Amino acid sequence: MTFKKFLVTKTWGAIILLSWCNFSQAQSPEGITHSGQKTNQMPFPVSSYNELQNPTPTPVKLWNDSQKTIAGWGKTNKRYKKEKPVLKDSLSTDLNLQGWRGEKLSAQWVVSAGKKDLSLSVETSDLKNINNNQIISNEQIESAFVRYVLTDELNKDQKGACGHRVPANFDSTLVADVIDHKIKDFKVLKRTTRPGWLSIQVPQNTTPGSYSGTVKIKDGNKLLKKLVINIEVEERQLPDPKKWNFHLDLWQNPYAAARYYQTNLWSDEHFKAMEEDIHHYVNAGGKSITASIIDRPWDGQTHDAFHSMVRWTKKLDGTWDFSFDVFDKWVEFMMDLGVSKQINAYSMIPWKLSFAYFDEATNTTKHLKTKPGEEDYKNSWTAMLKAFAAHLKEKGWFDKTYIAMDERPMESMEEAMKVIKNADKDFKISFAGNSHPELFDVIDDYSITLSENYPDKIIQSRKKQGKTSTFYTSCSHPYPNSFTFSEPSETEWYGWYAANKKLDGYLRWAYNSWVMEPLLDSRYTTWAAGDTYFIYPGGRTSIRFEKLLAGIQAYEKIQFLKSEFKKNNNTNGLLKIDEILSSFTMDELSKTSASVIIEKAQKAFQSL
Repeated sequence: MTFKKFLVTKTWGAIILLSWCNFSQAQSPEGITHSGQKTNQMPFPVSSYNELQNPTPTPVKLWNDSQKTIAGWGKTNKRYKKEKPVLKDSLSTDLNLQGWRGEKLSAQWVVSAGKKDLSLSVETSDLKNINNNQIISNEQIESAFVRYVLTDELNKDQKGACGHRVPANFDSTLVADVIDHKIKDFKVLKRTTRPGWLSIQVPQNTTPGSYSGTVKIKDGNKLLKKLVINIEVEERQLPDPKKWNFHLDLWQNPYAAARYYQTNLWSDEHFKAMEEDIHHYVNAGGKSITASIIDRPWDGQTHDAFHSMVRWTKKLDGTWDFSFDVFDKWVEFMMDLGVSKQINAYSMIPWKLSFAYFDEATNTTKHLKTKPGEEDYKNSWTAMLKAFAAHLKEKGWFDKTYIAMDERPMESMEEAMKVIKNADKDFKISFAGNSHPELFDVIDDYSITLSENYPDKIIQSRKKQGKTSTFYTSCSHPYPNSFTFSEPSETEWYGWYAANKKLDGYLRWAYNSWVMEPLLDSRYTTWAAGDTYFIYPGGRTSIRFEKLLAGIQAYEKIQFLKSEFKKNNNTNGLLKIDEILSSFTMDELSKTSASVIIEKAQKAFQSL
């Protein structure tokens, strides 16, 4: 006899069952990945877990040539291979960083275990000002181990990573990406490499100057390597992330969290489990709350489909009734954590033009199949939007709520917008998709694909109107991208690119739409590995996300410098900024790696 375990919710006024586990997982307590690979451990680990076996053979000769254990500072823009020893000459004992007050800095150390297993742990000291008694406390330094997850590769034509995927058709490797702060001691087997990550949050009230401290990498009770870290803290200051200008919109998926953490939807346990995950979005200045106001707005493009946070009910007399209880809980949760600028409500034009509702006459869930331009579409959505507007105004959220749609045909958009404005002319609209000149003055929050550009005059016009203009990346872009196999600096490049193009920020369709076992295997059945999520369960961040944050901080610093130079009539300084940013184009990226472009730009900015 077979069985499944289910989550139960009453989102629709009728019971909906959401499966925790697929058929294979229901047969035993052992986990299984999207590719059908058994994990040899309990499904959905949170506090600790074991990495999957490395499919890449160990190059024994390289290790024989390097018997000794090697440790030192590496680079944050590099993913170190688990199976290969690190070259001693590529590491350093001293690390020099430079940052503003309020900035988060990152560093990566690396250990290659030679002929014996190691039991690694890390001790960090306070960072002391070399000229006085001021310190940056080690409480501001988070130490974590970098973990390995299975990844794949681009499509064979190297032009993108979209489409159905059969694991056997793609090379699979372990890649360094997970930043795991949950464990303090880590066993490293001989002939393997293990990186570690340091995050240093420079307090905003730090006295400018030079600070120095140590990082001790230990093997049990034995000191393996003592590393020195020096930070030059500048006078300028970054504000709290909630005050950043960069418009970061990463779509959150609470349904994936309920499945992974095995909680009932919208229960206290569900919200509590999500707090640490959302924390990273807040600290990166996340601006938008992702709210689904219909069932399956994107059908099944992620492992855990989105369901409706609004209960649609067709009453016995044929009129519509709407309940916003779940929507309110979700929005209040996100706002309490610090995401409060914008609510994006998806979607009036779903991928599958079918709208689920509870029908009182038959006591069942039914589906209204209609499309923009039809009478049923107009009537049902007019009723919903009028009720929604009234509710939002009562909650004080109307001015920050956007009726949101993505990648829909122009004709459908025009028909939908007629319904929106007829329901309430003051509704704001958000759209992510192709560039349509007819919509530039209509869409309040417009995100176009990286493959296109806004005309300069349009950018200026939209800024004057207080409209938001961003860009997004998708599986169609081979680079820059945030796949688990992408070069880490590619996500950092986004912030610099936005500054060059005078854009407001960046959108990505997936913040935590986790695959079956995201900590172990980032591959998915449809998109390239890592395409559906930036962060990992248990509040774990990633190299990709930390580099994205670095780029956002660079964007904020650029805006600060521009404002300062304009105020001081520093024309040469403004011209210098434009000159530095001019290298952040797709044409330049096709010839030079993101890390090289960024390193060059950072050196130039240090002189400003």
